[in-house]
Order: sequence, then structure tokens, then C-alpha cells
Amino acid sequence: MITLRIIKQPTVPLEAECLTPDRLVELTNDQIRAAVLYHGKRQVRVDEFFQVDGEQSDAIELHGDLGRVRHLGRQMSRGTIAIHGDAGMHLGAHMSGGEIEVFGNAGDWLGGEMRGGRIRIHGRAGQQVGAAYRGSLVGMRGGSIFVDGAVGIETGMRMKRGLIVAGGRAGDFVGLQMKGGTILLRQGAEIRTGAWMQRGTIISLENLQLMPTFAYSGTYNPTFANVLAGRLAKFGTELPFDVSEGAYDRYCGDRAVPGKGEVLIWKPL
Repeated sequence: MITLRIIKQPTVPLEAECLTPDRLVELTNDQIRAAVLYHGKRQVRVDEFFQVDGEQSDAIELHGDLGRVRHLGRQMSRGTIAIHGDAGMHLGAHMSGGEIEVFGNAGDWLGGEMRGGRIRIHGRAGQQVGAAYRGSLVGMRGGSIFVDGAVGIETGMRMKRGLIVAGGRAGDFVGLQMKGGTILLRQGAEIRTGAWMQRGTIISLENLQLMPTFAYSGTYNPTFANVLAGRLAKFGTELPFDVSEGAYDRYCGDRAVPGKGEVLIWKPL
């Protein structure tokens, strides 16, 4: 186990791409402390901002307010990161494996363009969760993101595969230009859900104000909801699917594209 405790708050964003299991697994304690971070445009050592304990491990634990620390877990493919406090922007961006757990809140671009692995946030998250970066055609391509609290605008923008679960209410443009994958909204969302959606599934357990470019296509209980419910139960998340509890209204769209996506809205009995 490698433990890092923040000892000085950065005055500008601190770029910490080197703090990933892939990069630290073979480093000694001295090498970790000497690794390079970027405080704005200035190169700094890790031990200028963190107390470092442990070495040569793919299990990393961080303590303190890391709201201004960006790119933690970037491109990680193995191991674990546990953050006891808030985390900054781009947490887990481009990751392809491993697990990240945050006992606090996360900033914007959580899991940006991730390809695999799992992220769990016990607080809320910012904007563009699992989304594509500006100018990129594809966002999240695999893996799963669980956020216990609310999420910001453009969650799942251009995502192609994977799973995003939002425990709290989501902002505007959930699933914007979505190409595939699944988004579960436990508390619903604001307006323009699924705008320019091409494929994929958005599930809401609360009513949504859908755009007129989505067409109602029936009420039923999809078989895959049963399968997804079993997967989610392992992570403490419930998904209703039994006909004795209710059913899902299905809407197809976005017909303005035209798209073949679907939005399922749960209607309890």
C-alpha cells in the first residue's frame, strides 16, 4: 500500500498524472517522492505537496482535500485508488482497468473517455461524467461509473459502451449524442435528455420531460433489465424489473438525427 497525505494546498491546479498504480508499482519510496507533478507551469516534486508512505504497490490511498488535484488515475490499467476526501477534475480519464473509490465528491470530466475499470463516487460529481473531450467523436467506451449523488450536465456525452449510474438528479443533456452503453438515472434529470441520441439506453426511475423528437413505443418489462438488476445488486444498487412492481414506458429517438436509442421510464403500480 502506498499512502499519500496532502500537506499543502495548491494555489493553482496541480497536475498529478504520475499518481497511478501503473507508474508507482515499481517505484521505491524515494522515487515516488521525487516524481514530477505540475503546479501550473512549474515542475514540482511529489513530496512538496504530499507525505508519502509505502512503496512498490499498485494499491494507492490518498487523504485530504484533493479538489485542485487533477488527472489522478489517468490511463490506469490495474490496481486500486482510494481517495478519502474530494477529488479534482479528470479523475480516471482514459482508464482501462482497476478500481477508483472516492469517499467525497469528484470534479468535472470524471472517467472522461474511459475504456474499462470501475469508478465509485460516494458523493456527487461534476459535469461531463464519462463524456467525450471537446473535438473527440467518442466518449466512454467501457467500464462502469457509480455516483451516489447528483451529476452535472452532459453526463455520458457521446458514450459508446459502458455503464453510468447516477444516484442523484442529473443536469441537462444526459446522453447527448450517445452512441451506445447504458445510463441509469435514479432521480431523473433536467431537460434535453437524450438529445441527438443515436443508440444506447437511458433508464430513469423518475419521470422525465422528454423532447418531442422521442416517440412512445409501448410499455413493457425488458428482459435485459432483469440481467442488469443482478449486476447492479452486487454494488448495492437496486433496479426494479418485476411485473408485479410496475413496467417501463419505452420511447425511441432521437428522431431528429434520426437515432435508434431508447429511453425507459419506470412506472410503478
